[in-house]
Amino acid sequence: MSVQIAVIDDWQQVAGGVVDWSVLASVGQVHFLHDYPADTATLIERLQGFEVICVMRERTTFDQALLQGLPNLKLLVTGGMRNAAIDIPAAKALGIQVCGTDSYKHAAPELTWALIMASTRNLLAEANSLRAGNWQVGLGGDLHGKTLGILGLGSIGQKVAAFAQVFGMRVIAWSENLTPERAAAVGVTWVSKQALFEQADILTIHLVLSERSRGLVDAEALGWMKPSARLINTARGPIVDEPALVRALRSGRLAGAALDVYSDEPLPADHPFRRLPNVLATPHVGYVSEQNYRQFYQQMIEDIQAWANQTPVRVLG
Repeated sequence: MSVQIAVIDDWQQVAGGVVDWSVLASVGQVHFLHDYPADTATLIERLQGFEVICVMRERTTFDQALLQGLPNLKLLVTGGMRNAAIDIPAAKALGIQVCGTDSYKHAAPELTWALIMASTRNLLAEANSLRAGNWQVGLGGDLHGKTLGILGLGSIGQKVAAFAQVFGMRVIAWSENLTPERAAAVGVTWVSKQALFEQADILTIHLVLSERSRGLVDAEALGWMKPSARLINTARGPIVDEPALVRALRSGRLAGAALDVYSDEPLPADHPFRRLPNVLATPHVGYVSEQNYRQFYQQMIEDIQAWANQTPVRVLG
C-alpha cells in the first residue's frame, strides 16, 4: 500500500518536526506542502494526486467545488473536532471520509489571559518604547476588583473565569443558552446581555461561530460598553461587527481591544487593526502552541493509520 499523503496549512513549517511521521511509511508517502494559493483551480492542480490530506482547522476552505476537483481524495483529516472551512456534507456525498482530532484545552484560555494582561498594562507600547531607547510612556490599568464579562461560558470561558477569580475580579457572564444556575456552579454571576456589556471592564468572547452568534457584538452592544472598557476576542472574528469596532476604537468610544481572530484571515495588509494604537492584534495563535500541535499531528497520524486499517476513528459528520 502506498498512499500519497499531503500535509498542508503548515504556516510555520513546523509539522515535520513536531511528531514522527515515519510511522506512516507502511501506509504511504508523506509530503509537506508550504505554498498557499487562494484560488480553487490552483489548489486542485496542487492537491489532485493525493488520497489523504491533513489540514489545520479553518485555514484552507474545502468547499464543494474544491472537493469535486479532487477525485483521488479519500480521507481529509483536520486538527480539532470542528472545522467550519470543510463542507462535510459535500465530502460525505463524494465518499470522502473526514476525521478530526482532540485539542489541548488550555492553549486558548492561556492566550486570552495573556492578551487581557498585555492590553490592560499597555505592554506593547511600553516594550516598543524601551526598544526605541525610551522609557515609560503611560499608566497601566488594573484587574483586581474590576469586572470581567464573559460572552459564552463554555469550557474555554470557564477556564478564563477561573483565572479571573484568582486575580480577584468579579466575573459575570451571558449567552443565549446560559442559565443563572450553570453560571453559579462555576462561581460566576449570570446577567442579561445588555448588563454584561454595560458592567464589564474587560469583555472577552468565547462563543462558537454560528448564524446565531455572527455579528452578535454589533454597534449597539459596543455602545453599551464603558469608554474605559476593553474587548478581547480569541473566539471567531465574525462574531464582532468589525467596522463598528473600528469606529468605536478610532473615536475613543472604547479604550482598547486585544484580538486574535478576524473576519478575513490572514488579516489584510491595509486593515485598521494593524495600525490602530489602541489595538493589540495577534495572528490567530490561540491554538498555535507546541502541546496542541503535537496532539493535533499525532492524532492525525492515528486517524490515517485507523483509516488504512478500515477502522476509522474520530469521524466527523
